[in-house]
Amino acid sequence: MTTYKETFAALKHPALIPFFVIGDPDYDASLEIVKTAIDAGVDMLELGIPFSDPIADGPTIQKADIRALKAGMTTSKAMQFIKVVSEYKPLPIGLLVYYNLVFQYGPQKFFSDFKAAGGSSVLVADLSIDDEAEITPLAEAAGLETVFMVTPNTEANRARRIAEKSTGFIYTVSTLGVTGERQSLSDVVKPLIRRLKSITQTPICVGFGISTPEQAGEVAAAGADGVIIGSRIVKVIEQNIGSIESAKGELKRFLAEVRATLL
Repeated sequence: MTTYKETFAALKHPALIPFFVIGDPDYDASLEIVKTAIDAGVDMLELGIPFSDPIADGPTIQKADIRALKAGMTTSKAMQFIKVVSEYKPLPIGLLVYYNLVFQYGPQKFFSDFKAAGGSSVLVADLSIDDEAEITPLAEAAGLETVFMVTPNTEANRARRIAEKSTGFIYTVSTLGVTGERQSLSDVVKPLIRRLKSITQTPICVGFGISTPEQAGEVAAAGADGVIIGSRIVKVIEQNIGSIESAKGELKRFLAEVRATLL
């Protein structure tokens, strides 16, 4: 499995990182859609295991979680899904989850099984840097890289702690609030990128609210090492539930447009 470090070092442009809810709208369709994104030339993947109470997510991803759960997705099936994806093409796979899923599965087993499936990093969205000891030793023992979040209102000393504990990349939240499409970029994201760049060499990947190729280009121009797009991509699936081929076609077009702004 290619590491984040190797991947960022080899890239000559900011990484394009789409987010998908595993199993949305069902296992087979989800797998086809993720493979389509890989074939479209994305650099990394960010995947989410569906959860009933995703407090960091807005309505679009909440609905995707419900679709996937209704279709029978579980944490164990998600691990199988990740294994198939990693065997299709070895690229960094980050997992964005909520701690209850990790706890119920068994933390040590969760991290070791994810690594065995071909995973790269686990970001626990509802676990702060104050509680990083709950997962960091387990991630390191399993051979995984660590990723933590910085938000626009993260204080400087806290941001440094997060940077020190993040070995894969820093998930940089572009706006206050939950995930979801935005009409324009928040005016706090560019200063936030500059601030983080001044205190760390760890790659900065920006997510939450990036909805258009133009916004992705703005974030890249501001110095981001990667651009994470979730709700806009999940919306494509929602709008094409009746035709996976249409979803795949629209996804390919959108990713091509975003990629063009990053090259």
